Amino acid sequence: MFQIGDNTLVSLDLVERFFCCDLEKCLGACCIEGDAGAPITQSEYKKLKEVLPEIWDDLLPRAQEVIREQGVAYHDPEGELVTSIVDDGNCVFSCYEPGGLCSCAIERAYRAGRIDWRKPISCYLYPVRIKHYDCYDAVNYHRWKICKCAEVLGRARGIRLYEFLKEPLIACYGQAWYDELVANCQLYIKQYLSDKE
Repeated sequence: MFQIGDNTLVSLDLVERFFCCDLEKCLGACCIEGDAGAPITQSEYKKLKEVLPEIWDDLLPRAQEVIREQGVAYHDPEGELVTSIVDDGNCVFSCYEPGGLCSCAIERAYRAGRIDWRKPISCYLYPVRIKHYDCYDAVNYHRWKICKCAEVLGRARGIRLYEFLKEPLIACYGQAWYDELVANCQLYIKQYLSDKE
């Protein structure tokens, strides 16, 4: 584990694991699979309600029903605020492209210039999850079967997880923090991984 900055502990998985999303194979399964929605902050909850009118027509009819019934988010069994989901599956902000690819209505609107917010940071950072404690953040890789194809593609392309997530990690913690992470990762690769891979 790396300590980056004064209050962040980063799992070695970010340097030891290779990763590159392979959407042609997984079809955006991370927006569908799982037992809860994506974790969000209170400020993100307000932002979701703010952008909702702009993306409303992009949402699935059943997602619109869920939002009318319970809103854009709810508290999961652990008390964490998460995006609402449709019938224990899709995030309410999921939409589908031709060919069955699941994508995010929020990000689609952002890329089209219709809104100025990309999506919740937990979605942007995925498959990394951040757990906030009193004195530090734990930055961990959420590893599960749906991302196996991303590990295979990442290894084939030589892209490590910390490299794949450069933009969202900078968005979350800043450029100086990311530069420190890169320096630690490069040193770790040189000292411990060069002969093994």
